[in-house]
Amino acid sequence: MQKNQSFITGRLFSFYYAFKGAWVLITTEHAAMVQFVAAITVTIMGFVFNITATEWALQTLAIGMVMGSEGLNTALEKISDFIHPDYHEKIGLIKDVAAGAVFIVAICAFVVGCLIYIPKIL
Repeated sequence: MQKNQSFITGRLFSFYYAFKGAWVLITTEHAAMVQFVAAITVTIMGFVFNITATEWALQTLAIGMVMGSEGLNTALEKISDFIHPDYHEKIGLIKDVAAGAVFIVAICAFVVGCLIYIPKIL
């Protein structure tokens, strides 16, 4: 990418690279694939159960938080492996903490899903 591009051209390239990164994430990382399928599933459920605008907002936020944190976790793992390809205790701990953060977000998203769908199912 050239440094002297117009503002619009630069933004279009930014969107291209962001889309490319999201595509790589959901097509190469198994955890992201599972989370993406879950996101599609609850989105379909949202239409089936006719959830409210507030529920859509909460569900969308939960999906975004899980997918975004998974992307950051994957990036951290990739850069850690690049910097230190062999096992290292501190790198392992860093990667575990990042995975733990994704786990916490996923649990919160699960709770949001339960709060939305359990009353509708029952």
